[in-house]
Amino acid sequence: MTRYFSSILFLFLISLFFEPQPQDPLKLYLPDDLEVSLWAESPLFYNPTNMDVDTRGRIWVTEAVNYRNYNNDTLHHLHHQKGDRVMILEDTDGDGKADASKVFVQDKDLVSPLGIAVLGNQVIVSCAPNLILYTDEDGDDKADKKEILLTGFGGKDHDHSLHSVVTGPDGKWYFNVGNAGPHNVRDKAGWNLRSGSVYTGGSPYNTKNEGNQRSDDGKVWVGGLQLCINPDGTGLRVLGHGFRNSYETAIDSYGDMWQNDNDDQVVTCRVTWLMEGGNAGFFSADGTRYWNADQRPGQDMFTAHWHQEDPGFIPAGDNTGAGSPTGVAVNEGDGLGEKYRGMLLSAEAGRNVIFAYWPKPQGAGFDLGKKQHLLSSVSQDDEAYYWNDAKHRSDLSKWFRPSDVMIGTDGAMYVADWYDPVVGGHQMKDSTGYGRIYRITPKGKTLRAPKIDLSTVEGQLAAFQNPAPNVRAQGQQALLQQGSAAISGVRALLQSSNPYVRARAVFLLGKMLPANVLLPTLEPLLKNTQDERLAIASFRTLRGVLPADQLLALCTQYATSAMPMLRREIAIAMRDQPWANRQPILLTLIKQYDGSNAWELEAIGMAVGEDAAKIWPLLQNLTPALTEAVWRKLAWRLHPAAAVDQLKNWATAANSSAAARQHAITGLAYVKDRSAAEAMLALSKSPLPDVAEQAKYWLAFRQTNDWANLLEWQTTGLNLAMEKKMAQVKAQRERLLNLNIATAERQNTAGRMAKDSLGGQMLIGLLAENKLSKDLYEVIGKNIFENQSLAVRIQAGNYFKRPGSDKAWVIPNIAAQAGSVAKGKKVFQNSCANCHKAGKIGLNIGPDLTQIKNKFDRVSLLDAIVNPSAGIVFGYEAWTVNTTEGESAFGFIVADGQTLVIRDLLGQQHAFPANKVSKRSKQPGSLMPDPSALGLSEEDLANVSRFLLEL
Repeated sequence: MTRYFSSILFLFLISLFFEPQPQDPLKLYLPDDLEVSLWAESPLFYNPTNMDVDTRGRIWVTEAVNYRNYNNDTLHHLHHQKGDRVMILEDTDGDGKADASKVFVQDKDLVSPLGIAVLGNQVIVSCAPNLILYTDEDGDDKADKKEILLTGFGGKDHDHSLHSVVTGPDGKWYFNVGNAGPHNVRDKAGWNLRSGSVYTGGSPYNTKNEGNQRSDDGKVWVGGLQLCINPDGTGLRVLGHGFRNSYETAIDSYGDMWQNDNDDQVVTCRVTWLMEGGNAGFFSADGTRYWNADQRPGQDMFTAHWHQEDPGFIPAGDNTGAGSPTGVAVNEGDGLGEKYRGMLLSAEAGRNVIFAYWPKPQGAGFDLGKKQHLLSSVSQDDEAYYWNDAKHRSDLSKWFRPSDVMIGTDGAMYVADWYDPVVGGHQMKDSTGYGRIYRITPKGKTLRAPKIDLSTVEGQLAAFQNPAPNVRAQGQQALLQQGSAAISGVRALLQSSNPYVRARAVFLLGKMLPANVLLPTLEPLLKNTQDERLAIASFRTLRGVLPADQLLALCTQYATSAMPMLRREIAIAMRDQPWANRQPILLTLIKQYDGSNAWELEAIGMAVGEDAAKIWPLLQNLTPALTEAVWRKLAWRLHPAAAVDQLKNWATAANSSAAARQHAITGLAYVKDRSAAEAMLALSKSPLPDVAEQAKYWLAFRQTNDWANLLEWQTTGLNLAMEKKMAQVKAQRERLLNLNIATAERQNTAGRMAKDSLGGQMLIGLLAENKLSKDLYEVIGKNIFENQSLAVRIQAGNYFKRPGSDKAWVIPNIAAQAGSVAKGKKVFQNSCANCHKAGKIGLNIGPDLTQIKNKFDRVSLLDAIVNPSAGIVFGYEAWTVNTTEGESAFGFIVADGQTLVIRDLLGQQHAFPANKVSKRSKQPGSLMPDPSALGLSEEDLANVSRFLLEL
């Protein structure tokens, strides 16, 4: 009986421990015309990762209770032995708060699923390696059938894995996957995706991955991917790549894709419009290198992180800084008020905020405008957010972790809150699995979920106009099944006051009308320069349904359009056309390009593809002739071998700006031909310092990848290893000086640099210019005296307390020791000969000590050794020299005119143009370290003094 009672008591206590208790109301900041309420919380559901809404206005939630069990102890966290769940939440009494929940499915194959889409009785759940289709066959809100729609995605039990499905206006299913590859997926028609990158780690399962894999379309797709499929699992296509871990993609009614992406802890998260086929740039083009392997001297983090100065990558959009971006949505309805229509929402779990944008067309792309903090739990944004900051555990305002954001059928905004002091690193600290969902509505206005009846045309049209993407998809499908009976109703929507509804109607008519009726219906929209986005929706619709010959004729007709966005779409449509079809249209598009927009240039570059050598000579004959500005952009983006001489000429133009020369050098560096490598070698000897420096960098960099077999590298006469190392150290310098990067990250970088000879010298230069923040001093001081460079250790003594520096040397006691000449010779060889000469031993960098006995007696010599700064020989004053390029050198100045020459402690001379020297600082003491720094004992001093005095 006692044992039975103890067991019951134990289970009762465990249930109390894991039962989430109601949390204190969280103060949320939002615009004055909106209000927020708590719609649902645990125990109705736990740990929400993603949401969707059905036609009844119920919210479906994927849970991640069994979150990364290899990292989180299941004995101390809520755990579901039968697998994670999909929950259905409902407000049954219409009071604006959920009061009921039920389990749709619990499945051992569900291990922290990250996405859900509800499409009638079908529910698609994203849980790597599988995209799972559950079907409720009898309407009881329980999964009756399970089908693995696609499998082979990487990222098992990993955050950088498979994310949610959303239906586009064309009826296709869109979803993305993070960079935890490889992704080896075969669709239902047998088409194979093969994709990967250099990224591994983060979980016990992500151990093997590689870039430079080709899919069945012949293309190399890398990193995180944007994908789409037909609802039957056929037609798998890649629509974008090169992501780190874009959590979710929103597809609006124009067919435009919007995404966010997280960074490598260097304050470079982004929100952007995604152009079809675009490479976002987290990896090298082939996926074999991370972004930081390609970072060049002088590049800021955001530019380098997304390859923004390199050809073949799309603009990165808005730099949102540090964080952990999650769900994305576009508000296409007026439930929140007309001014919020068109709002792009990006959930930022790390920074406890929902960002809002109002994108506007700009050139061939979009300008996101200034972001607004639409909803936040903190009054002051932390741009230097660090994911694992221990201070967050005691500040409950930092536990608000928006994992998803969506618009409900009622037009309200819903935000899922993961609720934890930590987000990222596959960690969680909240042991109870508590989660909640907030509802945002207009102040003083009641929003109710509409009654949607999919059995009538009227109900179907109402569903089609709903702001919830997967609900309107069901309306679309039902209208298609109605056939001609629904056409007039859909046509009427072309006059809707809501532009998003008009765009939806365009796509749907594309599926309802025959081509001979559709084309004249949409042509007026294609020509309407006052509504460029609707013209794009019309073109995309026609591209999806027209036969190949009619599509080609359409592209030919509109390639001269005055609308850059339409020309961009035509270029994208040309990517997979045979060369004979592409060539004339590409030449027309290039003639229209004015050199001003990066999106249009990249679309042209993607359309040219691997045929740059074919199109380059044809450009010479275009009339009117291309402007030099356009030539420069095209040469940079297409970089054919035939452009090498022109790129070299632009790179050496003294009358051009340094930025223009750099642009040409970068284009040259992307030409995979021996002539380019030879041209770069010639540029390394340029009298223009900026040109020579950049050329040396590129030679050092390219010898290990694209140009590895193009030159006899040992004959270049350049120390390419040193050039590459210097570039890496300069990149680390950028990280140190960016105060928005988390302190812990900057301290880790500083600690590594402090132990490296080049890194340590750069730190000394920054200290001399007072450019380092005080929070780095402690970690530098702990590590810099382990630096292999004697010069760095000597200079460090000016800023930090040297280990053992408190030792008191009693010179008379040392002088009283007899000492050994033989042992003293060994001490000199080991500790002094790298700077001083004594007879035939040593180097002539410091003063020659061969005749020292004629200047000092033993006590005076020991005093000079113990207190080296007491009397510095003229000409041996030490200087630290810093340059405008971030380099630093230390030693003796041996020439000082138009060129400053400094000899370091190894006897090597470094020359800097005087106009590139930003600061020179005289060393306050001697270069010679005191005996403590050299690790010498009193006996060593007695021996070496005896040796020197008996030479």
